Amino acid sequence: MTVKELIAELSAMNPDAVVVLQKDSEGNGYSPLSGADDALVYIAESTWAGEVRYVELTEELESQGYSEEDCAEEGEGVPCVILFPIN
Repeated sequence: MTVKELIAELSAMNPDAVVVLQKDSEGNGYSPLSGADDALVYIAESTWAGEVRYVELTEELESQGYSEEDCAEEGEGVPCVILFPIN
């Protein structure tokens, strides 16, 4: 799903509703949405899983303990938006 597709789906929903993330496809846990980050790329490892890496290392990321190892190489991955839960 792309951001454009997500916006289209969300635009038909109650704008005051709380966003809750499901832990997995079986519904084995739920958590409210805490935030989003779009300074990442997604690197697929299979058709159902992969990893994300930052586009560039900023001073803020360094202060949080990230390093160049957490960044993608040029041309690696596809731009993505990560939604992360409180828990």
